[in-house]
Formats: sequence, structure tokens, C-alpha cells
Amino acid sequence: MAVMDAQNPLLGETTCGTLLQKLQEIWDEVGESDEERDKMLLQIEQECLDVYKRKVEQAAKSRAELLVTLSDAKLELSTLVSALGDKSFLGVDTVKASGTIKEQLAAIAPALEQLWKQKEERVKEFSDVQSQIQKICGEITGSANEQAGAPAVDESDLSLKKLNEYQVKLQELQKEKSDRLHKVLEFVGTVHDLCAVLGMDFFSTITEVHPSLDDKTCVQSKSISNDTLLRLAETVSALHEDKKQRIHKLQELATKLTDLWNLMDTPEEERRLFDHVTCNISASVDEVDVPGALALDLIEQAEVEVERLDQLKSSRMKELAFKRQVELEEIFAHAHIEIDPEAAREKIMALIDTGNVEPAELLADMDNQITKAKEEALSRKEILDRVEKWMSACEEESWLDDYNRDDNRYNASRGTHLNLKRAEKARILVNKIPGMVDTLVAKTRAWEEDRGISFKYDGIPLLAMLDEYAMLRQEREEEKRRLRDQKKFGEQQNTEQEPIFSSRSTPARPASTKKVVGPRTNGTPGRRLSLSASQNGSRSAAKEGKRDSMRVAAPTNFVAISKEDAASHVSGTDRSPASP
Repeated sequence: MAVMDAQNPLLGETTCGTLLQKLQEIWDEVGESDEERDKMLLQIEQECLDVYKRKVEQAAKSRAELLVTLSDAKLELSTLVSALGDKSFLGVDTVKASGTIKEQLAAIAPALEQLWKQKEERVKEFSDVQSQIQKICGEITGSANEQAGAPAVDESDLSLKKLNEYQVKLQELQKEKSDRLHKVLEFVGTVHDLCAVLGMDFFSTITEVHPSLDDKTCVQSKSISNDTLLRLAETVSALHEDKKQRIHKLQELATKLTDLWNLMDTPEEERRLFDHVTCNISASVDEVDVPGALALDLIEQAEVEVERLDQLKSSRMKELAFKRQVELEEIFAHAHIEIDPEAAREKIMALIDTGNVEPAELLADMDNQITKAKEEALSRKEILDRVEKWMSACEEESWLDDYNRDDNRYNASRGTHLNLKRAEKARILVNKIPGMVDTLVAKTRAWEEDRGISFKYDGIPLLAMLDEYAMLRQEREEEKRRLRDQKKFGEQQNTEQEPIFSSRSTPARPASTKKVVGPRTNGTPGRRLSLSASQNGSRSAAKEGKRDSMRVAAPTNFVAISKEDAASHVSGTDRSPASP
């Protein structure tokens, strides 16, 4: 009861002093010694010190925890501000740098809350942008269906700058997607057009590339992957190549059809049945855009027609070959090239009858011969034109000789004035004959040197004809001079003969050393060689040194040469004079 009474004061206001006083009273009552009392007081003091010490440690620990919390809060605040990239955040400026720890924590808490909320919003924005980027990248790479889950957001950098970079990248990808989609649609349209022209099934062709390219699929759902674009490009390239081959094949068939029609004179009504084939005979690849214009059945139809016409052509082979032979003979005849038509026709008959050559090859060979004959005729045209002019002049020369021998040419009769006019023109033309011959010889020699063969006119060397004409012309003029000299011998003195001859002499004209040809019956050059090869050779050799310095000139009424040239010519040959 005494103890309980002593404790009663504890129920009221109890302090260390009252407790110590109470303890002293107890010790007095008990009779504790001073040593015991000192020992117990020292123990009490130690126990109090331990209590304080524990409390201080607890307080220090609590303060340390608060400091860590404050440090973590500041670090998190700094991290969030750095991650968000917003250093001017409103909540950061209000945080107190001084004050108690709890005051500082209380000041940071609202800012942290606001930053966390802003971070969540920013993370959502990043996630949305990155998801769209991931989706478009998947569409481009062709792995859109393989992407699983939302993309991981890097929370260490949630700044607006980084978000803007992602948004710019997204815009670039959206533009690329739009461009790819446009390209895909362009490819699909090209495939559609090519399939229509080629007569192919568009649906099966385009779905082989990718099922989403079907017309029933919405535009935004169509595949734009690299693989799809590559396969579309390959498909378009393959269809273009197929189109080129079919056009080439169709144009070959159209050309064959046209050639066969022209060869066999096919009626226009029959030709019109294949207008859809021949209308593209010279068209380019891009110009052929009519649906079904290059369908396989159309090409097969043209092939069947070509085969039918080929068989028909074989049955008319002789008619076609002889038609070409006639054309070839006409070209040679017009070009004055001598051939053996009978032997050529017999050879054609033999080739056709024996079947040793394909009809097409024979016709092609004859076409080649015709082409070469035309080229040969074209190369001879200039010389042949000059030959015709020369022969025409020789005809006039012959007529003029006959006219000069007519003693009644000046008698007044009907048509006399016309003959006088013709004679005057003939004299002018005859005076040009030496120049014609010289030019013709030069042209002929140049032609022969260029081709290494002799230029023949109806089988006769042209230079030989010109040589023969020059000789006959000189002989004829010598005969005229002898007759004239005999007539004037008794009337003129020897002193007057030299001026007469010198007035008539002209510079010599070089003559050809080729073979000579026989004259016409009227004194003009013939179109066939009339002298033998031995006569031509001996005559050319004898005249080699002298004819190179000869030239024919004509005065007003007749053609004359110098006396010295005439004498040298007569002494060098042993020919009887030709009658004019």
C-alpha cells in the first residue's frame, strides 16, 4: 500500500525531481547507505542517458530518412524536369531552398504531383506517335502483322524537342506511305491496262502479287511494302516485255500478211478481215492500247492466216518467181546489161520442180537480185544517159552527112527551111560530140576503176565502142579531106596549103586504148560489137602511142582534123576508109 501510495503522485504531475525526492524518502526509510545511494543514482543517470541516446538516435534516423526522402524528391523533380525538357516548370520555382525538412517536402509534393501527371500525358503522346511510326514501318517492311504490343517509350527523354522529332519522322513516314500508296495504285492501273491489251485476267494477275491489291480492298488497306512494290515492278516489267514480244510477233505477222497479199494480189475485202492486225504494223509499244489488241487468240489467228497464205503461195510459186524474173529482165534491159533470160527461167523451173529450195528462200533471193540490179542500174544511169545523148548526136551527124551530100538541098521546095534549121542545129550538136566522147570516156574509166570491171553496153565494152567510133570518125574525115584536097589541088598553090591546114588544126584529144566496135550502117556507133577480139587488140596496140594526142574538132559545115594527125593515124593503121 505504501508503494501504491508513492506511485499515486505519478498519476498527477510527475517530474524527475519529485521522483528523486520520493526515492530519497524511500532510501531514508529503508536506511540505504550512501554508497548504495550513489551507486543507484549513477545507475539511474546511466539509464536516463541511454534513453536520451536512443531517442537521439531515433530522431537522427528519422531526420536522415526525411533527408533521403527530400533528396529523392528533389532528384525525382530534377529528373522529371530534365526528362520533360521544361526547366521553367511553374512548380520548380515555388520550391523553397530553406526551411525545415518537412516544409521543403511539403513544398515539393505539389510540383512532383503535377510533373507526374504531365509525364503520364507526355508518355501517352510518345506512345501514340511511336505506335503510328511502328505501324507504318511495319507496313513498309511488310511485317505489320508481326508487330506485337505497344512500343517501349524512353522515359529519360520526354522533351517536346524529342516529341517533335518523332512527329517529324511520323510525317515523313506518312508522306512516304502516301507516295508508296500512289505508286502502288499507279502500278495496279498499269497492270490493269496491260492485262486488258494482252487479254489476260487482271484479278488473278494482281492477287498473285498481294491479296490486298484486289479492287474490293479499300485503298488504305492495300499493301505498300517493299516486297509488294518490287513484285509489282517485276510484274509490270514482265507484262511490258510480253507486250513488246507480242507486238513484235504481231508486226512480223502483219508484215508477212501484207507481203503475201501484195504478192498474190489479194482482194481488199479479204485484207479488211485482218485490219485489226495490220493497223499496228508500225505502231510503237505505247501506241497499242486497245483492249484485246495483243490477245493470244488474235496472234494465233494471224499465224493461221499466214500459214494458209504460205501454202497458197507455194502453189503459185512459179507464177511469182516468173513475175520477179520479168521484173529483173526489165531492169537489166533498161540498164543495157546483157543476160540469158532463158537459162534463168530454166534454172527457176528446175529449182521449183526438184524442191531443193524453199519457196520463201527463192523469192527472197530473187528480191535480193532485183535490189542489186536496181543498185547496178542506178550506178550506170549517168553514163547511160550520156551514151543516149552521144548516140542521138551521132544520129544527127549521120543525117547531116546525108544532107550535105544532097546536091538539091538548097533548091526551093517544101520543107527546105525546116531542113536548113535542122542542119544548123545538127552542126552545133556535132561540134559537141568530141567533148561528149571525152567526158563519156572519163566517166566510164572512173566507173571501171571504182568497181574493177568493164562497163558493157548490151554486152559490148563501152570504151571499145568509143574507140571504134573515134577511129571511124577520123577515117571518115580523112576521106573527106583527101577528096577535098584532090578537088583543090589544081586550083591552089603549094604555098597556100599550109595556112589552110593550120587554120583547121586543133589541139589533140586523148583517145581510149580499149577495144573497138563496129560502125552502124549509116556511120554512127552500133549497139553491138562487130569486130573480133583479135582485131580489137591489134588495133588498140597500134594506136596506143598516137591516139592519146588526137582530138576531133569541127568547123562550121563539117568536122576536120589536122593534117599531121590524119597522116600519123593513117600510117599507124591499115584500114580501108569508111564511107560517110
